[in-house]
Amino acid sequence: MSNFVKNQKWRYATKKFDATQKISTEDLNSLKEAIRLSSSSYGLQPYQVLIVENPELRAQILPAAYGQSQVIDASHLIVFANQINVGDAEIDAYIENISKTREIPKDALKGFENYIKGTISKFTEDAKNIWASKQTYLALGNLLNAAAELKIDVTPMEGFNPTQVNEILDLDKLGLNASLMATIGYRHEEDATQHLKKVRKSNEELFITL
Repeated sequence: MSNFVKNQKWRYATKKFDATQKISTEDLNSLKEAIRLSSSSYGLQPYQVLIVENPELRAQILPAAYGQSQVIDASHLIVFANQINVGDAEIDAYIENISKTREIPKDALKGFENYIKGTISKFTEDAKNIWASKQTYLALGNLLNAAAELKIDVTPMEGFNPTQVNEILDLDKLGLNASLMATIGYRHEEDATQHLKKVRKSNEELFITL
C-alpha cells in the first residue's frame, strides 16, 4: 500500500505532454486490461472505450476540447463512450457472456436477468444515459491507478463538447455518447505543474466517522 500511496502522490493532471514519447504496446495493453477489469453496476459495462491514435482525428477533436493541447501531444487519446438507452439487447448479451464464461446454463441466470431488466426498465431514457455515463468514471479510476503504477501520466478531461466529439467519431451511429476523455503519455519536462504541491482536504475535513 505504501507504493500505491507514493504513486498517487506522484500523479497529477498533466498539462503539457512530451509529444516525442509514446507508450509501449505492452504498457498500453496493461492499461486496457485495467480498464476492462473495472467494476460497474451489475458488471454490465454499459460503455465502450475508443483509443484514438489517428493524428487527423485528434486534430479535429482539438477544437471540441477547447484547444487543450494534451489532445494532440499525448501518446494516446482515450474516449469513454456510454451506450445510449441501454435495454434488453445489452442485458441479453451480458447474460450470454456470463453463461459462456462460467459455463452455466442461461436458465440458471434467469432470476438475475429479470432483476436487471426490471430495474433498468423503470428508468427514463435520460436516467439510463446518466447512469451509463457514471459507469465510465469507474473505468477512468482504474486507468488512473494503473497508469500511476506504470509511471504513465493521465489527464482526465470533462472539458469538451460531447456533441462535436460524437459527430467527429460517428458515435451516434454506434449508439454511443462521449462521456469522458483522458489523454495518456509522459509529462514534458517543461510542465511546471508537476512541481506544485498536491492540494487536498485534510483527513479531518474529508472523513466523517459515524
